[in-house]
Amino acid sequence: MLPQSNLLIMARIARGREEHLRALLATMNQRPGFADPENPLLPFGRFGRLHVARFVILKDPTPDDLSVYGLPTRSFAPTLAFMADCDGSADELLAQLVALCEAGLRSIFSHCDGFSASNDLLDWMRQHRARPAAAYVNWVGRTVRQIREEAALYGAVSAYLDANGRALAVEAPQRIRRQLMDFVEAEKRAGRVVLNPSEPTPVGWRIRNLLNLIAIPLVLLMASPLLILYLPAFLWLLRRKETRDPEVLPRPQPAQRSVIAALEDNDVTNPYIVLGYLKPGWFRLSTVIFLLWIVDYGARHIYNRGHLGRVQTIHFARWVFLNDRRQMFFASNYDGSLDSYMDDFINKVAWGLNLLFSNGVGYPRTDWLLVGGASDEQKFKYYLFRHQLPVQVWYKAYPGLTSFDLMRNSRLREGIERSSMTDYEIREWLNLL
Repeated sequence: MLPQSNLLIMARIARGREEHLRALLATMNQRPGFADPENPLLPFGRFGRLHVARFVILKDPTPDDLSVYGLPTRSFAPTLAFMADCDGSADELLAQLVALCEAGLRSIFSHCDGFSASNDLLDWMRQHRARPAAAYVNWVGRTVRQIREEAALYGAVSAYLDANGRALAVEAPQRIRRQLMDFVEAEKRAGRVVLNPSEPTPVGWRIRNLLNLIAIPLVLLMASPLLILYLPAFLWLLRRKETRDPEVLPRPQPAQRSVIAALEDNDVTNPYIVLGYLKPGWFRLSTVIFLLWIVDYGARHIYNRGHLGRVQTIHFARWVFLNDRRQMFFASNYDGSLDSYMDDFINKVAWGLNLLFSNGVGYPRTDWLLVGGASDEQKFKYYLFRHQLPVQVWYKAYPGLTSFDLMRNSRLREGIERSSMTDYEIREWLNLL
């Protein structure tokens, strides 16, 4: 199994260069926001282990929000972020990007503070690399190569069934499976279907993952006496702040929504990013740091097989602190429309949204961190719309495929490669087709 990793490069945009940068990024697209995989600056399609990537200008959409706490408005400089999720090492991906696309990357990053022609590009990008507080992968170990091979397998088997459906309909389940296995084997010999075995799991990753699996519960166990002592104070402070923290939920501006809507639904999957201030003070910051620590552990060891809680439409996601942890952004890649994406979360894990997002300035009021908040659908959507940013460039290695498609195709392959299946299992397997 080859695990996935993420890459994030962030650099502040030089004064007066933002509009030039936006124009340059636009040249990378087939249509607004949707990357040309062979664009001359960074031809994403040439990197066989790259799942998704984006360039986005991080510009504070709510610079006046801190005024509700009597704090002065603080405007942070617009920042360019490059995000990528890949198979294997992100360090190797970074080196490959520089080796193959140095001229294009220099052209892009020349709009950032502190970058000059004399800079060693690889060293500069490493210095501007940031790590997320938490990250999520839909299915750890499912590579781009596997996804493409299994999509081709599904296409071949579907075509075979379309051509032979009537004859197969009267056959027994075991006989149908045998014919499909024989067909796939013939396609493999002809080179029309390729199903490579999984790559070996890197020993270093396996060791680090095992240590993380053991260490986090051990730390929590050792800290449990202190956590229990802190709990009454935490609950008192939480409730005190929940009853006083102001909501900031104006109706979204149509102009802002139209800009973002123009970039959406180029594919069955969409990129998403929201950015905002954390509520001031040590209490909210310490709370969100601890919760993201737990989220990262859960995503790494529990929610790594097709779902985040009960939500199954996210391919990759990350939570990242900005500007000395005064701000945070959440970025994801999700299937379907934005409304369906938000509804999916609201209906299935509203309490999970509250745990993290309620620490942001202006969030709909919660009770005891879990109740309320996202349960008020209108208020929650207003909150997210205010904080959403447009994504200037976005790439996906397998357009047209949802997370459900990836799961279905993998299950089809499993059924072909298994040594045996019961009649009931075969019927369930055939229902995938």
